[in-house]
Amino acid sequence: MLQDILQVLVGLIIGLAIGFFGARCFMKKYLKKNPPINRDMIKALMMQMGRKPNEKQINQMMKQMEKYM
Repeated sequence: MLQDILQVLVGLIIGLAIGFFGARCFMKKYLKKNPPINRDMIKALMMQMGRKPNEKQINQMMKQMEKYM
C-alpha cells in the first residue's frame, strides 16, 4: 500500500520535471526562431516616442534584447 503511493508520487515528480524541462526547451527554441520584437518594431517604437533612430541605436537595442533572451 505504502509502496504503491510512493511509486505514484515518484512517477508524478519525474513527469513534472520532464514536462517542465521539455516545455522550457520548446519555448527557448520558439522564441529564438520567432523573436517577440524585431528591428522594425524597435524603429517604430522610437519614432512614436519622437526620436529618429539611427542604425547604431537600433543595434544597441537589439543587443540588449538578445542579452535577456
